[in-house]
This record gives sequence, C-alpha cells and structure tokens, in this order.
Amino acid sequence: MNELMAARSLTTRPVVTLGGDAVAHVKDTVCDAAAGRITGFTLTGRGLLSGPLREGLPWSAVYALGHDAVMIRDRRGLVSAAAMTAHQQNVRSRLLGAKVLTEAGTEIGTVLDVVVEGGTGGWVVGFRVAASRRFVPGPTRHRRRVYVPRGETLTVTGRALFLSESAVRHVADDLPGFTALVGCGVPGH
Repeated sequence: MNELMAARSLTTRPVVTLGGDAVAHVKDTVCDAAAGRITGFTLTGRGLLSGPLREGLPWSAVYALGHDAVMIRDRRGLVSAAAMTAHQQNVRSRLLGAKVLTEAGTEIGTVLDVVVEGGTGGWVVGFRVAASRRFVPGPTRHRRRVYVPRGETLTVTGRALFLSESAVRHVADDLPGFTALVGCGVPGH
C-alpha cells in the first residue's frame, strides 16, 4: 500500500518533471469525491510572489504522487485549469466543512481534510472529521478529530457526504492508525 496523506498537505508541494525541472507548485487538489479519485491539481507559480497559473494538472498526467513532490513526465500534460475544474470539486471550496452523515441520517461531523493515497492510484480513502457530539460524546472544545474511511459507497449531495454504516464503525485518532485500518482491509479500499 502507498503512503496516505492529507490533501491539505499537498498544497505548495512542487510539481517536477522526471528530468528534474520544477514546473509549478500545487495550489489545491481537485477530486471526484463520489468516485473516490483525485482528478487533478490547480497550480501556482514557483516564485514567492507568483500567482495562480492558468494551467492545471490532470491526474492522467501525473506519473506519481510522492511524499516530497508530484512527478510528471513533462509539461505537455498540463491543461486549462478552468476546463479541468468545471465539473469537479475543488477540495478546499467544496469538501472542507461539508457535513458527514451516515446513510441512516446520523451526523458524524464535518470534514477537516481529505485523505488520499500517494503513488499512482490517486484514491480518496477517507476523511479527517471534527466529530459531532453524538458521534464522539464530550464537551465541544474537547471533541475529537477522527479519521473515517470513505467506505464502499459514498454519496455526495450539495455540501454533505453520506457514508455507509459499516465505514463509520472503523475510526482512528491519527493518520498512522488510519493507515493501519485501511491496510487491514477496512471497507472502501
């Protein structure tokens, strides 16, 4: 299994060609949450004062998503950022803060981050969630942040994600624990 990483940690990760040329930095991750896949990245320039690029990086042009960089064969895989994001979900604007509910309507909490698998797959494997009081009892300020697998089925409606009951039975308090859960065959991966 490849390394799991939070989508927010990908922000500012360099995009580098196999020849070693630095092309850009990741601005945001674009995904199809219902399909459970990263579909690409919006990009920003490499300099300190560089702004967003008009080009985006579709997942099909990614050679590998690594711990330190996003590897691509060459610049020819870049496409219009506007076309790439037209029908997909920008993680920051669309998924962060979304409500997470079970198919039975039990509120789990709100999405703090999306957990993706590195390497060549680009799979969305789960979510880091600020657990609701019902899901994790206790005072609001002491409420836990937990990692929840996306499960075998995931429905996205507006700003809400609906997970299967079996997915929410398996939670972890940290990313290493979540990696162990997903590696042991938790539903959805």
